Amino acid sequence: MKAILCPKFGSPDVLILEEVETPTPRENEVLVKIHASSLNSIDVEIMRGKMQPFMRKPRFPILGTDIAGKVHDIGSNVKQFQKGDEVFGDTSTVRYGAFAEYVCVPEEKLRLKPESLTFEEAATIPQSAVAALQGLRNKKQILRFKPEQKVLINGAGGGMGSFAVQIAKYFGAEVTGVDNSDKLDMLRSIGADNVIDYTQEDFTKSGKRYDLILDMQAHHSIFNYKRCLNPKGIYKVVGGSGKIILQVLFLGPFISLFGSKKMSIAVWRPNKEEDVSCILELIKNGKLIPVIDKQYPLNKIAEAFRYFEEGRHKGKIVIIMEE
Repeated sequence: MKAILCPKFGSPDVLILEEVETPTPRENEVLVKIHASSLNSIDVEIMRGKMQPFMRKPRFPILGTDIAGKVHDIGSNVKQFQKGDEVFGDTSTVRYGAFAEYVCVPEEKLRLKPESLTFEEAATIPQSAVAALQGLRNKKQILRFKPEQKVLINGAGGGMGSFAVQIAKYFGAEVTGVDNSDKLDMLRSIGADNVIDYTQEDFTKSGKRYDLILDMQAHHSIFNYKRCLNPKGIYKVVGGSGKIILQVLFLGPFISLFGSKKMSIAVWRPNKEEDVSCILELIKNGKLIPVIDKQYPLNKIAEAFRYFEEGRHKGKIVIIMEE
């Protein structure tokens, strides 16, 4: 099978397309012929060596976590699926491997793909949509906002952000999306009530206050974010500067303990059944639309990584397998 290998850490130039042996499913695994995958921040961070700072190369040479495709073969103990089923899922807790023509996945990591979704659309869901939904939870409950409650999504124009804007809007919030000027029209089109061009305005200095800030691009001090919260406001960081994430990790619990404002790192739980079901229900009812910017064939994946790192993408970048 064809696969993209990352033999060492570095720029997208290190990625190579090679023929490798097609894996054989174990007794509890499903062999999926991948039709589409999508690019996430974690893929770039692994490629650059940010996730494994004391190693010389990735633990798993085939990157990628989001898959959508057809069941090609099954292990002897697989009960939920049969050959030909259309499925999707997140491989981040197993061996990654989404940037290839085939991958073996434990059956509990997969869901049947709704007929209403294309493979490309389904490939955007496993990580970005689920993480966005989980970021809008508070003590296991989805935050149901009153109309006057305000949510700010920082990094709203990317894959996770475009899902978060729509989900927060569905649950009743007044939503403000922060990103660069090229993405603001897209944010308005998916429901953002207000938009901020971060190149022109620093929202932490505007004097406006929010009930929830979901941050994919943490670059300000934790104390600047704290200043932007209403009493009993919540700040959750998903990605961004490692320095700021460390601030939230070590200082957030003390701020939360000794004040009414809560600051924490959003916990991501891949393939959580109830969250995937919630996402699919929202899509089925037309309340959530996967936003796809560009699609790249597998042999052009280095270009996809470069485009992702430029930060110009609106929504998701999808990788499609060549026939």
